[in-house]
Amino acid sequence: MCGHEVNTHKVLGKRLNKSQGLNPKGKVGITTSICKCTNCDLIYSNPQPIPFDIEDHYGVPPEEYWKDSYFELNDNYFKGEISRLKQLIDFKSGMKSLDIGAGLGKQMIALEKAGFDVYGFEPSKPFYELAISKMKISPVKLRLGMIEKIDYEENSFDFISFGAVLEHLYDPSESIKKALKWVKPNGLIHIEVPSSKWLTNKIINLFYALRFSDYVGNISPMHEPYHLYEFGLDSFKRNSKIHDYTIAHHEFYVCETYLPKIMDVIIKPYMQRTNQGMQLCVWLRKNPPNKP
Repeated sequence: MCGHEVNTHKVLGKRLNKSQGLNPKGKVGITTSICKCTNCDLIYSNPQPIPFDIEDHYGVPPEEYWKDSYFELNDNYFKGEISRLKQLIDFKSGMKSLDIGAGLGKQMIALEKAGFDVYGFEPSKPFYELAISKMKISPVKLRLGMIEKIDYEENSFDFISFGAVLEHLYDPSESIKKALKWVKPNGLIHIEVPSSKWLTNKIINLFYALRFSDYVGNISPMHEPYHLYEFGLDSFKRNSKIHDYTIAHHEFYVCETYLPKIMDVIIKPYMQRTNQGMQLCVWLRKNPPNKP
């Protein structure tokens, strides 16, 4: 994300290819190292496990991947993001949007109701097929493919979204660069990713360290949800200098703590005050070309 030399990064510990529990040292499995960039706080696995085929990770039936409630279309879905989007952009009906990793197409449906001309692509064939058959997404608007292989015309979209996607991609910086090619000058890119400052991971890592364990709780590159990265705000601030965009807005979401519920009364407000929630949301604005 920032171009910093990898050999200067910090090794945080190692991660199993399964749920680690309280005593990961007592489990048998494969591990990979978890590292942190000392320049921009990006956390990543090294080496990165690469499946033979993307379907090895995401080819499971959607009914197994998500709960039944996920297939229900809630009127409030993506409502907060749409409200923020219309605050940040000079919205006009018919503006074009692109959902990268569209899943079942629910964001596309929400944006269409909000007045956008919607498009998207999805790498998983089962998700793609269900989006068309069950959610009635037009196959003209939704494509099957991965960001590394798919393409659109330059300056095609007013708005692009990476909703819970960038942490799964092997080259997030290159993916942002590609999306910037597709979005119009002054257009917006919405990104929601796991935060590298999430307090729960810090607590888990402290717990492991007190037990003289060299494991960490960060990311899960070899098992669900197959996260390869956690991002700091500085990851995007420094990346913006490389790819010429501006951070139009950012915020941290507390979400779940995954700690004992009795602790949530204290932990959740603390996460909110200190920006140590689970998710980081950033809005990137493509800078217009420099005039001579």
